[in-house]
Amino acid sequence: MAYFTVIAGLILLVFAGDIMIRGAVSIAENLGLSKLVIGLTVIAFGTSAPELVVGLQAAYEGVPTMSLGNAVGSNIANILLVIGLPAVFYPFDCDSSEIRRNYFIMLGGTALFIMLCWLGPITYIEGILLLILLGAFLVNSYKVGRLDENQLSQDRRVSEEVYEDLDEFPENPMPTLRSGIYLFVGLGGLIYGAKLLVEGGVAIARTYNVSEAIIGLTIIAIGTSLPELVTSIIAARKDHGDVALGNVIGSNIFNLYAIMGGTAFVSDIPIPASFLQLDLWVMALSSVLLIPFLVWKLRFSRVLGLVFTGGYIIYLLMLGSS
Repeated sequence: MAYFTVIAGLILLVFAGDIMIRGAVSIAENLGLSKLVIGLTVIAFGTSAPELVVGLQAAYEGVPTMSLGNAVGSNIANILLVIGLPAVFYPFDCDSSEIRRNYFIMLGGTALFIMLCWLGPITYIEGILLLILLGAFLVNSYKVGRLDENQLSQDRRVSEEVYEDLDEFPENPMPTLRSGIYLFVGLGGLIYGAKLLVEGGVAIARTYNVSEAIIGLTIIAIGTSLPELVTSIIAARKDHGDVALGNVIGSNIFNLYAIMGGTAFVSDIPIPASFLQLDLWVMALSSVLLIPFLVWKLRFSRVLGLVFTGGYIIYLLMLGSS
């Protein structure tokens, strides 16, 4: 029954997240935001909405370490699996200054988060700091979207092509009222799906005598990363590495700032010793491994895709043996 609950929760999260994104994109287009900003923020963050709602639900249920595992595990899965697996079938590269800028923001956020974990637990004070940083990132992204059209025309074209394939950019945005209904219906589905997922995850953890953090790092992290994986596969198939990497980087920023910041408001987040010994360092190493592809514009080949995917499998095996 616990497995059924987890599967039902994951399915509901995926469908509800899609409905919510469609509403949010239409609202953003009605407000005049560029497709680049929508792609790098609204959609990238929208695909992370399952992680956020699951994190808040986990804290509410009294298992904040599941939220921690979900955020850290999702960031690891986003880089090693969500980037690595599409490259196995569709090699790609990235040549976007905006993506590189966001990447360094992600690196800085990763370093800050690891430092906060070492000083742990993460309380509402650290949560305020993370949410302030998220707000600063969003404001800056909005300003970038208002820059000269010539500077961003290529990024906008690429972003539009990929997200039109995902049906995320409607030819004509929905009216604001209808968009709002989509947004709130999707949010309601996310909340209920998160409740099912957390309850099932806790039941599995207690049945097999494993920690809620491990469930967050594995089953929940992989499940809530599925929207990012779909986006990256479509982007890689069209050889648009900018969108594939931009989606992951935006999602990882959201995971660190919004999920952990929001969760810390609900409950203090203790940091298990296992995170300080393994998981945080895997997340840091995974993040640093993207430097050659974003700074030196190295092509993400099939061989490297296999290395990343294999690295993720090895990480899961290490968790299983611990």
